[in-house]
Amino acid sequence: ENVRYGETFTDALQRTADNPPSKPQLTNSGGLDIFQQEGDNRNKNIPLRRSKRGWMWNQFFLLEEYTGTDMQYVGKLHSDADRGDGSVRYVLTGDGAGTVFKIDEKSGDIHATKRLDREEKAYYILYAKAVNRFTNQALEGQSEFIIKIHDINDNEPKFTKDPYMARVPEMSDIGASVIQVTATDADDATYGNSARVVYSILEGQPYFSVDPETGLIKTALPGMDREVKENYQVVIQAKDMAGQMGGLSGTTTVSITLSDVNDNPPRFTKTLYDFRVPESLEPGSVVGVVRALDADIGENAEMDYRIIGSDGPGVFDIATNRSTQDGVIVLRKPLDFEKKHQFGLRLQVENVHLNPRFFSMGPFRDEASVKITVEDVDEPPVFERPSYIMEVKEDAAKNTVIGAVSASDLDDKRSPIRYTIDWRTDMDRVFNIHSGNGSVYVLRELDREENAWHNISVMATEFNNPQQISRVPVFIRVLDVNDNAPAFAANYETFVCENAKANQRIQTIGATDPDEPLAGHRFFFRVAPEAAGKANFSVHDNKDNTAWILTQRNGYNSLQKSVYHVPVVISDGDFPMQSSTNTLTVRVCSCDREGNMKLCNAEALTARAGLSTGALVAILLCVIILLMIVVLFAALRRQRKKEPLIVSKEDVRDNVVSYNDEGGGEEDTQAFDIGTLRNPEAIEESKQRRDILPETFYPPLRRPAPPPTYDNNGDVRDFISQRLQDNDGDPTAPPYDSLATYAYEGNGSVAESLSSLESVTTEGDQDYNYLSEWGPRFKKLADMYGGEDSGGES
Repeated sequence: ENVRYGETFTDALQRTADNPPSKPQLTNSGGLDIFQQEGDNRNKNIPLRRSKRGWMWNQFFLLEEYTGTDMQYVGKLHSDADRGDGSVRYVLTGDGAGTVFKIDEKSGDIHATKRLDREEKAYYILYAKAVNRFTNQALEGQSEFIIKIHDINDNEPKFTKDPYMARVPEMSDIGASVIQVTATDADDATYGNSARVVYSILEGQPYFSVDPETGLIKTALPGMDREVKENYQVVIQAKDMAGQMGGLSGTTTVSITLSDVNDNPPRFTKTLYDFRVPESLEPGSVVGVVRALDADIGENAEMDYRIIGSDGPGVFDIATNRSTQDGVIVLRKPLDFEKKHQFGLRLQVENVHLNPRFFSMGPFRDEASVKITVEDVDEPPVFERPSYIMEVKEDAAKNTVIGAVSASDLDDKRSPIRYTIDWRTDMDRVFNIHSGNGSVYVLRELDREENAWHNISVMATEFNNPQQISRVPVFIRVLDVNDNAPAFAANYETFVCENAKANQRIQTIGATDPDEPLAGHRFFFRVAPEAAGKANFSVHDNKDNTAWILTQRNGYNSLQKSVYHVPVVISDGDFPMQSSTNTLTVRVCSCDREGNMKLCNAEALTARAGLSTGALVAILLCVIILLMIVVLFAALRRQRKKEPLIVSKEDVRDNVVSYNDEGGGEEDTQAFDIGTLRNPEAIEESKQRRDILPETFYPPLRRPAPPPTYDNNGDVRDFISQRLQDNDGDPTAPPYDSLATYAYEGNGSVAESLSSLESVTTEGDQDYNYLSEWGPRFKKLADMYGGEDSGGES
């Protein structure tokens, strides 16, 4: 091929592929000489120069898919330095060297070792050099050359998809584009017709066609209807060699779906719909459902329903259920069988999304009639008014009729009505109603100032069907009557200075009245007639519902009189006139020159504080009673906390007491508690009960014990008797039986000591006569109190 001087074979191959030469430049030397031609059409007069090369090639092209038995010969490498003595060794490197291509090191012959596939690799770039076999020194510089694989038609066309999916609107015109298919051929498109593909349609006629060059599929039949047939399967073939005999081919399937267009109008399933509804149906309820069908799908089947005619305007409405495309008839106003038994409607349905292209096919709407029959229902009575307002004066007598309600049964039965008051709305039973005519009358006296309005509920019940009940609110307004006298508007605290002058204003008073006359209040003030002659103060009516209290003389003396009571008569201006006498308390105080109060006496201060003498006495009595209760509570608590003499959970009578202490003699009062000898059952019945609280808070005085005597047992007996009387009469004693300890031995003993130690150490004889003297005494004492004689010296 045409290779320029100084460029590699790779560059030459790329350049010649873009601008192929008219014919290759070959020499007659048996090898391939390379010439450089400077430009294709310029400098043609410049002689060509031959560049000497040390390499020779016999062949540069190989056919792919070689089927011979021997290795395919590629070419031969030869160097001018090769003299045939075997000293030159040829070396081949690059793409496939040693595997795809092998070289004879001595001769330089190159062979291909296997079948080559151009679609796998179109050319190979190799490098060759000659070296000295013995010294391994390069004899020729490395040179690059290319082995190009010639193409053969060994690949069939292949489509990029299989299958193809396509959509085209129904009713499309002839030639409407559907989809373009593409097939590729792996063969060389620049060499022959191996890769030139031609398209044809094998299945799908006469509905579709395909462009043989571009593979564009188009519609070939007008008026294809989706409602008749929606899906089509089209088979397209792609053949190489420009479709000539011997070419290879491939096929693909194209699935074509006709998309919907709005070419069908909606149609009602009936021309007349008949519905029956009860008259008690609530507004907003569904009366019935109508249906229209459309052969189209999706948004093309969306419909709108409307009422185009009705003999009951505004009573019904229709809406579209978007999920089912049904028409829903809804009640908008209450039905009344007694007024109208039947309604007629005229409905129209139309597509939402219209396509002007198909208007020529006719109107895309439909109409139907609807008959609605109202059925009678037994309904509760109906009052003439939704509510009633009645008025009555507060001084109305009992059984006074204040108004009437009226209800009727509108059904065909015309049942009589019975009226009652819902007593839950009139708990005090102020009103009642006549059950037959609905007259409302008063049962009790009214007081507007207590309750100005009464809201009750009246019930109407059918005699024939007591379950049918209706209610109506009745608002009763109580009209005012002048039945309350006016009084002071406030609790006035009034004082007059001792140095006051005559006709001096000391107080401005007003009045209040719970009544509410229509013209407003008008009050009149004056001094009570019985006090007018000797009054120290006067009342001046200001004619504006206020009055002034004025002094009648100069100077007042608090020592002579500290408080004055001024009776003021207040009258209203309504009919019948009501009046009341109100007393104004005026205290006398000392003031400065400017009239500011400085000091008032105690009575005046008490009056100022708003407390009378009786109130103070009552407060003082309460305080005293509270103090007495606190003292009594403390005394009771003290008694409860007093510890018993014997701390035991068991009764003393159940105890067995053991005494193992010899004691320290008669002077030892701690060794033995004589209180344990007391018998609880020896208490006399005539003694005062200890569970009764004594009337006095002070303990009785202890009487001094009489001087002891030494005659027989009299001193101990008297002592014990005195102690018993004191304890029995003690009001502070606990309210239960207890033991009392008596630590009295007497005034002396002839034995002087009971200690056994002393008897041992005494030089003389000890007199033990005390045993014969005191032993019987203790024995008698123990027997008297139910104790047990433990014996011994104790």
